[in-house]
Amino acid sequence: MNNLIIETLSMGTLEVREDQVFHFAKGIPGFDEEADFALVALEESPFWVLQSVKERGHSFLLADPFTFYPSYEFELPDDEAEELGIESDVLVRCIVTLKEQVEASTINLLAPIIFNPNGLTGKQIVIHRTSYHTKHSLLQEQLVADGKDGG
Repeated sequence: MNNLIIETLSMGTLEVREDQVFHFAKGIPGFDEEADFALVALEESPFWVLQSVKERGHSFLLADPFTFYPSYEFELPDDEAEELGIESDVLVRCIVTLKEQVEASTINLLAPIIFNPNGLTGKQIVIHRTSYHTKHSLLQEQLVADGKDGG
């Protein structure tokens, strides 16, 4: 397996494995021209970086939504699963918006990014008929799940 060297704005030069690079056939909304992104885990944290392999300034901070919202759920439409070639394994991550005050940071539960780790494809989908929105507090439900009221 070959490794790929990519340049990033926030992490400098990175060496990623081929199995870390996902193809987004339609890009990511707002970045339609970017089709290939490396998914890089940030060690000892619940976060990942989705970094364009071509444009060093295009990256997203992602989180496992189930870490922050254990009751998070949605049904992946069959046509989306088929488009991504998903047969069994699936990886779900959501875009995080960091704020200067960490408590004000948000996670987009309305439009998760779905990955097929076997086919190395990905797509951001929008969940329909749901109460989820684009700016859930990153920490609020975790505090409740831990028995803390956050107050």
